Amino acid sequence: MTGIPAFNQRVYACARAIPRGETRTYAEIASALRASGAVYSVAQAIVRNSFMIIVPCHRVLEAGNHADKISAHGGAISKRRLLSLEGTSPTASKTLFDVLMPVAPPRAHT
Repeated sequence: MTGIPAFNQRVYACARAIPRGETRTYAEIASALRASGAVYSVAQAIVRNSFMIIVPCHRVLEAGNHADKISAHGGAISKRRLLSLEGTSPTASKTLFDVLMPVAPPRAHT
């Protein structure tokens, strides 16, 4: 991590501590770092993550657990796929079918 700003290193350490199948928001990471006013800086650190295999940046989402807005260049799709593999998914990735299925399961054919 030579050349990586100290704040970004702290963000990456916090992201590495997120268990598989769980997510945190940028605000939660900032709060954990005792830098609650640094939500934008946390987001920028995650966007600049060069260690995607080591630092699971896909587990860090926007407020409301959205993976769609800040992840450029197909990053939102990758985040959703990785989270799906881990058994979780951000709110924004749910389709209408995903939302309605638990409410109205298919009728049995007779």
